[in-house]
Amino acid sequence: MGALRVWCWASGVWRPGLGTCARPRDASFGTEARRRPKPQGSSKRKDRVEDQPFPGLLRTENLSQEKLADVLRAAVVDQKGPLVTLNKPQGLPVTGRPGELTLLSVLPQLSQALGLGHQTLQVVRAPGKEASGLVLLSSCPQTASHLQKFFAYSRRAQRPTATYCAVTDGIPEPSEGSVHVALKLERMDGIDLAIPVKSPSRKDILEGVKRTLSHFQVVATGCGCALVQLQPLSVFPSQLQVHMVLQLCPILGDHTYAARVGTVLGQRFLWPAETTKPQGQVLDEALLRHLHLSPSQVAQQPLHLHLHRLLLPGTRSRDPPSELLAPLPPYFSRTLQCLRLSQQLIGCL
Repeated sequence: MGALRVWCWASGVWRPGLGTCARPRDASFGTEARRRPKPQGSSKRKDRVEDQPFPGLLRTENLSQEKLADVLRAAVVDQKGPLVTLNKPQGLPVTGRPGELTLLSVLPQLSQALGLGHQTLQVVRAPGKEASGLVLLSSCPQTASHLQKFFAYSRRAQRPTATYCAVTDGIPEPSEGSVHVALKLERMDGIDLAIPVKSPSRKDILEGVKRTLSHFQVVATGCGCALVQLQPLSVFPSQLQVHMVLQLCPILGDHTYAARVGTVLGQRFLWPAETTKPQGQVLDEALLRHLHLSPSQVAQQPLHLHLHRLLLPGTRSRDPPSELLAPLPPYFSRTLQCLRLSQQLIGCL
C-alpha cells in the first residue's frame, strides 16, 4: 500500500500524511478559524483542556430540523455542480426511525439553504452515526449512480477510496497491515453487533456472513496510544471498530466493542465476541491522566473515528482521482494534543 499524499497549504507541496496542513480550523465543522494566540504557560493550557474535555460535539437535544440544517450548511467543505460535500459531526445518524433527527430528515431544508431549490439531495457516501467526517451528497440521480458504481468497482479492484483517522487505545503490531475477517450481525440485548466468523461456509455467506477487509497504518504513537489511518475495502456495520479490536487496540470512545479486549498481567486478549455484551470503555489511570479525564467522563467520550479523505473519479476516464479532505473535529485534535501525537505531525495536520 503506497503512502498517502496530501496538499500542504503552508509549503505549497504534496506531503505524506493525514490532511490539512498549518491552516487551523475552528470548532465549527468545515470552516476556517481566525488565528488565535497560543496560551502562555503549561498550567493555563492544562486548565483549558480540563474545562472542555470534548469540545465541538453536536448536541441534538431540543435541536430543530432548521437549526440542524444551519449546522450542516456551515459544515459544507465543497460544492460543485450537483455534488455537495460536508463534514458530518459525530453522533448524527444518517437514517433512523420516523420522527428522529437524522441527516436524511433535514435534506429538504439543507437543499433550500444551499440554494438548490426543488432539487432533492441524496446520500452517496457517509460514515455511520458514531463516526464523523465526509458526507457526499448529490442532487443528480445519474451522478449519484455513477459515483456509487465507481466506489463499488474500486472495492472490487482493492483500490481504497476512503481514508479514516482513528485514535486507538494501544499500538497495533505490526504498524502496518491488513485485517481480513468474515463478519455477521447478531442481535444481543436489542443491539445488532458485528461478530467474527471463522472459516465461513457457503451457507454462511448466503445467510448474511460477509468477508471484510481493511488496511491500517500507524501514523504516530504516544502515551500508549496510536493515530492510525484506516482504509476499508468492504462495507459492513462497525467494520473498522471490530477490525481494531481484533488487533487488541480498540478505538477511543468505542463503548460497544472495546469490552471484547481483556487484560491479565499487562497482556491483552480477546473475550468471545458471541458472549461479550457492550459496555462503556475502561481506560487505565495513566491514560486518564494524559487525557485529563475522570472515569465518569470516559462514558461520554465520543468515538475517535473520522472519515478524513475521499477520492472521486476524474472528469475524464484517464484523469487521476480528485481528493476531498475534512478537518478533524475539535475533540479529536484535543486528544492528539493530550497524547502528544500532534507534535509528531507538525506541518501536516
